Amino acid sequence: MTTALITGAGGLVGSHLVERLQRDGWQLRALVRDRARAAWLAAQGVELRDGDTLDAAAFARAAEGAQYVFHCAAAITPRGGWEAFRAPNIDGTRHAIDAAAQAGARLLHLSSVAVYGPDGRFALTRGSGLQELQPLSPLPDAAWYARSKRESEELVMSAHRAGRIWATAVRPCVIYGPRDRQFTPRVASVLRLPLVPRIGSGRATLSIVHARSVAEVAVRAVTRDIAGGRAYNVTNDPPITVNEFYEAAQAGMGLRVRWVPIPGGAVQHAMGALGAVLRALRVPGSALLNSRALDFLLADNPFSSERARIELDWTSEIDPRAAVAEAFRPYAS
Repeated sequence: MTTALITGAGGLVGSHLVERLQRDGWQLRALVRDRARAAWLAAQGVELRDGDTLDAAAFARAAEGAQYVFHCAAAITPRGGWEAFRAPNIDGTRHAIDAAAQAGARLLHLSSVAVYGPDGRFALTRGSGLQELQPLSPLPDAAWYARSKRESEELVMSAHRAGRIWATAVRPCVIYGPRDRQFTPRVASVLRLPLVPRIGSGRATLSIVHARSVAEVAVRAVTRDIAGGRAYNVTNDPPITVNEFYEAAQAGMGLRVRWVPIPGGAVQHAMGALGAVLRALRVPGSALLNSRALDFLLADNPFSSERARIELDWTSEIDPRAAVAEAFRPYAS
């Protein structure tokens, strides 16, 4: 029987990996810090192994006998500055590499399109070759999450090139779906406001992808020889615009939202000016506050999943309107 160890198995992508792999009859283990909080995994028949990604010995013990390691655990919005990102994301990945090497297991690293950086992502060009082969732009010092994901991915790829392990990576954009604890609840809280700002025309295509799609591409990548040493963007579910997304979210929550239209250009100009002032005052994180920070709502999704389609034969089976409504249904008033 095929055995896999999953870190972050209780998280968004990890939990969908559990569901996806169990359909194929895999034997699954999860590295967990708190068994009480892992009750859902135990109920699914996942073997719980005590430990933490920062505990190299526990990580290695959990990986013994596994053919695959899916490293999904990461710090996304911690407090504490660079160190709060560096330790779990970079050191944790270093331990994942060591554990996979000792077990002789293939490693799937959950990366992110954040590796392209807050500016580099908008420099990506379509029609000029696969995006994953385009050079990465320099990152601002304050882009802590992006830096940690780029450095951790490079650790994985360097280990593959050196022959220590067989590894591959997937780079999703903003992920949503059932059990999301980041994006969906934040949007839901905004939609409950008495008046909700609608920035721009709402016709831009969002850079979002369902967790089931990320899990599917991850499984295809780690089980196919062609994916060794390669990274795959995971983004283009059938496209959904900002307006379509809001309509589906409202349907899921059973709400009728009162909108306040706000011109996108005016907001971008104000944000750019505020960012310049804060940077002059050397406020931490101000490097990320610029006129492009709102492009998530104002500009079309710049990412392409073409490489996954070509090399992994992946085509999304997600209906985005139905999937968004499903994701927001738990937040119904």
